[in-house]
Amino acid sequence: MPNTRSSEAELEQPFSEIERFLRLQQRIREFQKQFELLPMANRERPLKEYAVPSEEEPHSSIAPPTIEARNFELKPALLQIVQQNQFSGSPTEDPNLHLSVFVQYADTIKANGVEPEAIRLRLFPFSLRDRARAWLQALPSNSITTWNELKKQFLARYFSPSKTTMLRAQINGFRQKEGESLFEAWERYKDMMRLCPHHGLEQWLIIHTFYNGLLYTTRLTIDAAAGGALMDKPYQEATQLIENMAQNHYQWGSERAAVEKAQTKGGMYEVSGLDHVNAKVEALYQKIESLTLPP
Repeated sequence: MPNTRSSEAELEQPFSEIERFLRLQQRIREFQKQFELLPMANRERPLKEYAVPSEEEPHSSIAPPTIEARNFELKPALLQIVQQNQFSGSPTEDPNLHLSVFVQYADTIKANGVEPEAIRLRLFPFSLRDRARAWLQALPSNSITTWNELKKQFLARYFSPSKTTMLRAQINGFRQKEGESLFEAWERYKDMMRLCPHHGLEQWLIIHTFYNGLLYTTRLTIDAAAGGALMDKPYQEATQLIENMAQNHYQWGSERAAVEKAQTKGGMYEVSGLDHVNAKVEALYQKIESLTLPP
């Protein structure tokens, strides 16, 4: 008698293989369907595609400011002016001066529905080039949302604590050079102050430092013009006195240069004694100016 169970098992085996194959095909179709729904970023990419830049939106560290006005755009003429005064990030450039000049340009735009801050944020990238432009581009995307944040980041990058320390040391160590006029020394000292507006020096100390850094003969001239000692004057009066003397010296120096140019002998300028005379006249003039006539 044939083995019935063995025959049934042989018949069931092909059907089981067919079912297994059909299930596998179904799973493959489901997997393919899921793969088609995956975003392109999640799919496996050929190696060569990793060396090609992806088609993404341009990166900007400045978040686009909200502008209510329709069809607002930056005028080409303004862009050209700003780009003619770009900041490159060189150590010799003045970041404070760049910000000051940039704000003057940006604030010339007046448009309804457009805040000045929005204009500054839109326009500022055009005022940078080279390393400075690369620095701004390297900041996290949309990380800057206000003008104050942008100024803070910019000054922190290009006005480091070490630079502040160096400029403060130059101010504190000011010395008048040999052959340098009072006007030239005063202007150079004020330039030092402008380069470091956060120097932290009080007004009286500013004048005190300048006076102590002058040559002995220059201090004598100033004291004579002050009618005694400059240090006996309030700092406002002392500052104005130095400013007046510097301007007078500048005017007299220009006149002296014109006279010396006219007085030539054998192709060489003759050296006159005007320096000494001008100092005495200047001191006398300042002394007369300080006199108060009795009623």
